[in-house]
Amino acid sequence: MFRSLWEYRGFILANVAREFRQRYTNSLLGGLWAVLNPLTMIVIYTVIFAGIMRPRLAGQEDNLFAYSIYLCAGLLTWGAFADMVGRMQGVFIQYGNLIKKSNFPRSCLPLIVALAVLIDFAIVMTLYLAFLLVTCNFPGWVVLAFPAVFLIQLAFSLGLGLLTATLNVFFRDVGQFVGVVLQFWFWLTPIIYSASILPEALRDWLWLNPVYPLMTAYQGIFLHHVWPDWSSLIGVAAGSLALLLLSGRLFLKLAGEIVDEL
Repeated sequence: MFRSLWEYRGFILANVAREFRQRYTNSLLGGLWAVLNPLTMIVIYTVIFAGIMRPRLAGQEDNLFAYSIYLCAGLLTWGAFADMVGRMQGVFIQYGNLIKKSNFPRSCLPLIVALAVLIDFAIVMTLYLAFLLVTCNFPGWVVLAFPAVFLIQLAFSLGLGLLTATLNVFFRDVGQFVGVVLQFWFWLTPIIYSASILPEALRDWLWLNPVYPLMTAYQGIFLHHVWPDWSSLIGVAAGSLALLLLSGRLFLKLAGEIVDEL
């Protein structure tokens, strides 16, 4: 599979570029919106939460931007996760006509979506890191832990996205179900709020949420400037790898039938 993906790298990169251009077709600013949209979001969070509402986090009372940093650390990374899963679950249906007319490795399509999402996320994170530098909140060498944590998230979102994409071809309710689940999942994860405000009975169940250790790691890196608790990420990493392998095996097994169902 990896060899075929490499052979079709031109096709993959061309479609990634086409997806990026299509989003800004007929707009005056074009691709500049890829920078303006996340920049506006970061500025709004900073102005509203740091300048107007001024919420305080425990132990961060002296940091004016603490809650903005905490919020963006969770929202930006969650956005990449939700975008990856949400866009990937409909990828085979979206490219249905191309699948029927052309002969190419079907595994190219999830990779196209993944690369498109990663480009958007790279732009967002560059702006976020610039914000941390400007406000004198850059985490220093601890930031090197971020790619490792994000790699775990990437494996998890790819596995979940590929699984739902495959099932969605045969059961179209899966696409609708994924959207609903992601909404509930977001509010069940301490991103907007801190886990410390939850009743102890609820905090005891947070370990069931595979995204929770990832968000905690991001918040620790960018807000507290501490290295992640790697032991808390071992289970998520193993589960993400297992999910990715399982979904990949299921996709390869059903790849032929996908064409007939479209």
